Amino acid sequence: MPPLVNRVVAGAAAGILTASTLVATTPPLPAAAAPPVTPVVTGLTIPWDVTWVGSTMLFNERPGRLWSLQPGGEPQRVTLPLPPIWTGSEGGMLGMVAHPAAASNGLFYTCMSVATAAGKAKGVEVWQWRLTDATHAVKVKVILAGIPIGSGRHNGCRLRFRSADRLYIATGDATKGTNPQNLKSLGGKVLRVRADGSAPSSNPFYRKGGNARFVWTYGHRNVQGLAFRGSPDQLWSAEHGPSRDDEVNRIIGGRNYGWSPTPGYNESRSMTDTKRFKKAKKARWRSGKPTVATSGATFLQGAQWSAWNGHLAVALLKGEGILLFRHSGTETLTKVTEIATSYGRIRTVQQGPDGALYLTTSNGAGKDGVYRLTA
Repeated sequence: MPPLVNRVVAGAAAGILTASTLVATTPPLPAAAAPPVTPVVTGLTIPWDVTWVGSTMLFNERPGRLWSLQPGGEPQRVTLPLPPIWTGSEGGMLGMVAHPAAASNGLFYTCMSVATAAGKAKGVEVWQWRLTDATHAVKVKVILAGIPIGSGRHNGCRLRFRSADRLYIATGDATKGTNPQNLKSLGGKVLRVRADGSAPSSNPFYRKGGNARFVWTYGHRNVQGLAFRGSPDQLWSAEHGPSRDDEVNRIIGGRNYGWSPTPGYNESRSMTDTKRFKKAKKARWRSGKPTVATSGATFLQGAQWSAWNGHLAVALLKGEGILLFRHSGTETLTKVTEIATSYGRIRTVQQGPDGALYLTTSNGAGKDGVYRLTA
């Protein structure tokens, strides 16, 4: 494994506001901060993802809240007809992404752990919405349901578009050992659907019918990061390991990534079990032991990033920072830098339309925020 080249420190502790008094904040940066990080919104509880509908930023909170922020404005609560959100364990309002043409059609998508009317865990679902103004959204349709939820552990769920009509959905195995290798289960997979939720006939297992129609890759444990590299066109993922070996993977349709903790749910199994699955796709980077809890991921794009242009950024929960990887060749990743922030657990990293890197934290109980990191 390539050595860690350096570790730079970014940001400083910010004041925490209650959710009822959310404001946009820009406190002074410490002179030694490199690169600079400024708070955008604080006082949140586990903001799981951030996306943009035109110039309007949307960010959510895992307990089931959605907010908008327009340039120069203040955060506004978005009202929308959410289903009952199941917030046990790792469940809740999770991944979110705007349609590539959201500036004109207003469409965005959320992945949520849904409860029954009686309050019990029902399943993980992906819904399509339309933002009608800064404070209102309407439901368009449920585009995919039936993703397993289990006890709420290992729910995934990251959403990313590759094109205007190809949406990828990263799911967790719901801690059921047979899910990752079972093409009849939507758990422990990267799924591919059209923007309307239908299955493309070019999906690798489409002819098998049923849930297999939606499967792009299988044999995953709990994928929480998806990132597209524009040139060449590639999909990459970040995945949680058990006690060792968080992974960064190159995602190729039809491949098996080797997680199968059977019999039962045996977490001592290898993340990529090439003994049982000879053709399992090996990770391009592994954390070893201990894990750092890799989460969201994105590729930095633009000349403003200088030497970091084209690097893969991966959020760290347990590691409380951001890893940067240099990409070379077809599948070679070299870990070059760790950005250590002073904001605790990092859930999501996503490059914004202004070219800056936005990150969300995952500390809980109103101790979280959305932050902006510039080159």
